[in-house]
Amino acid sequence: MHCTAFRRLAHKTQVFVAFEGDLFRTRLTHSLEVAQIGRSIARTLALNEDLVEAIALAHDLGHTPFGHAGGDALDQCMRECGGFEHNLQSLRVVDALEQRYPEFDGLNLSFETREGLLKHCTRQRAQRLQSGSAGDVARRFLDDLQPSLEAQLCNLADEIAYAAHDVDDGMRSGLLDAEALGEVPMLARHRAAALAQHPQLARGGQRRLLAETLRRMLASQVRDVIDTTRSMVAQHSPADVEAVRRLPPLVSFSVELRAQASELKRFLFAALYRHPSVTRTTDRAREVVRALFAAYVAAPTELPPEHRAAYERRGLRALADYIAGMTDRFAAREYARLHGSRAFESDR
Repeated sequence: MHCTAFRRLAHKTQVFVAFEGDLFRTRLTHSLEVAQIGRSIARTLALNEDLVEAIALAHDLGHTPFGHAGGDALDQCMRECGGFEHNLQSLRVVDALEQRYPEFDGLNLSFETREGLLKHCTRQRAQRLQSGSAGDVARRFLDDLQPSLEAQLCNLADEIAYAAHDVDDGMRSGLLDAEALGEVPMLARHRAAALAQHPQLARGGQRRLLAETLRRMLASQVRDVIDTTRSMVAQHSPADVEAVRRLPPLVSFSVELRAQASELKRFLFAALYRHPSVTRTTDRAREVVRALFAAYVAAPTELPPEHRAAYERRGLRALADYIAGMTDRFAAREYARLHGSRAFESDR
């Protein structure tokens, strides 16, 4: 929590770019919500709460400015040099880029924490990682093994958190409406239960009604993960963590709730993530990141001295590190400085 990359998350996009509103989630608040959900479940299942919290707080450290749109653009820019992937970048941040100790780079994290950060990794990338410092945590992608129960839990806590808070932010933004949400079975069920217990919410209490609906939805998902995981662990009876690695995922939703969660996710993709207002911003964000990359390649002298020296030593990977570490506001300011025009019309 004391590292620079963690503080930067306060100004990095979750769904809405930072300057679009002060109350929308950022990568920082998202990470805090993931940690809270993860710890609640871990405590009930007697898992390692500290490990869950560490993975949750660090899982998005590698995100670029402007969220996934920025990451996609940087991946395109780095295509000839191994590409860019935010999970790998999170690991790179804690292994190498943070410089807080006199004798070594990185944050000196445990294998289990680092393993939890590498949520996704293609076989091809895992093979490339084998010769470097991340080879130990990439091995499981080559051997078809699972991570620890705590890492599995963080993956689900991430999904639970963003589904709920993206609904909340989507409503706050005006891009989602109550009628559309009422057609999503998971939300409709909890909304009906909230109204049955608190009928006064039907009369002008829409913010309270949404909050109560999402609270019930979160609680239902948490209980489902706890019950399903207990059942899976009892069924497979793993003797130790190595046995866990050789089994199918044990921390999971029930089949019924997985179907409901997938339906909610499809709704969010169609109604929010691909809403014209959002895609206009994300399309522009990709252009901004590509333009920054091209500008620095064309004129490395525009880089700060420390990053220019890193670029001279390590080439384009150092440039990707620099851009990935930018906040939304800093990237927009750099674009304006280098191109003489605002990055976004709504940026003031």
